[in-house]
Amino acid sequence: MNINKEASIISPDLIISVSRAQSLQREEIRTLHKNYGNASLVTMLGMLNFDRQFVRAQGTKLWDSEGHDYLDFLGGYGSLNLGHNHPLVIAAVEQVKEMPNLMQAGVPTMAAALLHNLAVITPGKLKRSFLCNSGAEAVEGALKLARAATGRKAFIYCQNSFHGKSFGALSVTGREKYRKPFAPLLEECIEVPFGDIVSLRQALKKHQAAAFIVEPIQGEGGVNVPPPGYLNEAARACREAGTLLIADEIQTGFGRTGAMFACQHENVEPDIMCLAKSLGGGIMPIGAFITTGEIWNKAYGSVEKATLHTSTFGGNTWAAAAGVAAVEILVKENLARAAEEKGRYFISGLKNLQKKYPLIKEVRGRGLLIGIELAQPGGLVDKATMGMASKLSNEYLGSMVAGELLNKHRIVTAYTLNNPNVIRLEPPLIVSKEEIDYVLNALEDVLKRHKGFFSFAATSAKTVLKTIRKK
Repeated sequence: MNINKEASIISPDLIISVSRAQSLQREEIRTLHKNYGNASLVTMLGMLNFDRQFVRAQGTKLWDSEGHDYLDFLGGYGSLNLGHNHPLVIAAVEQVKEMPNLMQAGVPTMAAALLHNLAVITPGKLKRSFLCNSGAEAVEGALKLARAATGRKAFIYCQNSFHGKSFGALSVTGREKYRKPFAPLLEECIEVPFGDIVSLRQALKKHQAAAFIVEPIQGEGGVNVPPPGYLNEAARACREAGTLLIADEIQTGFGRTGAMFACQHENVEPDIMCLAKSLGGGIMPIGAFITTGEIWNKAYGSVEKATLHTSTFGGNTWAAAAGVAAVEILVKENLARAAEEKGRYFISGLKNLQKKYPLIKEVRGRGLLIGIELAQPGGLVDKATMGMASKLSNEYLGSMVAGELLNKHRIVTAYTLNNPNVIRLEPPLIVSKEEIDYVLNALEDVLKRHKGFFSFAATSAKTVLKTIRKK
């Protein structure tokens, strides 16, 4: 498509309509992304044949343009707790289609209902929410709230954490790869080891911190579960230091770990909680942060301060309706309990595989947030390659295993962003035990055929060559 941007009048023929977009073929879609989007990402996805054209989705299933069906065990990185295209969420959005969607000169109806529902399902004294559009926005808002409420500047965060890629969120994200190109970030952001209460107490003593932000379970860090009692001790240490505790429940929330929110496993009541992903029921982008009435009033509790933090699209009717429906479904169907039961079953099956196959170093997680850490090459192989085998394995083995599951068994999964050596398994909470068994059997088949990094590398190389020839 040749675009002439110097023309004063844009021809309608240059515009791709929705109907025309639906008829685009896989190669056309790749070309459009390469020409007008992130070409390097398209190339990377294409190397292991991850650039399929998916045309339909329902529940735990996906279908591509060639008619093949797939099991989704990636679940939108935790955004699809209810599965794809849940009919009741779609019906809720359809139900409000004639209401004003964006109306700032008023107090929107659906947002009011969602604000109430969030106060009902969140722990402790959490009451007042701000509705936004994404997890990163929720983190940004939480950080601003902490500074405004405490008058302090510093933030404490954890190694290997992931809170988003906007400037504030990135400032408290614990992977240098994502931070370095955008330095300098926010000042006075102090990193401590995840799960280490002694280091946290030392940081709280040394710095007058506005907040300590923490994921109850690190998702992108490799599905890292903290030691028992850590969150409780962290909450106590923060209270003693006058520092607010921000729980980032963006990925762990809404039943994912077997409780409505992961901090409830230790009966922890955070001062601020960040929410997003499955809040939209898998249909609409929406995020939120929620806090106590006392903290909210310190930051924004006057007419003069009421507009210090706002969002054009936050709380729009369609997104709020999806959120209202999502919360209702989660509560009515008790999907947190379902996640706890199915998660125990899944983890037990994975640990049985770990006993049989040395390539699985560790299985960890809670509920249906599960990570499989893969073993690194060692001994003579690593010495002969001067450590290069371990380095390559750490960066690419996870993607190779995910590629095998996709290409051989049509199971969609991926590695975790901060630890690419960990395969993440995050199916919708509506997944069946039969589907879990299918994944366990597929994973065993993959492990039987491959003993280590070099075996996977050889198969992946064949896939890359085959993909290149097709294109």
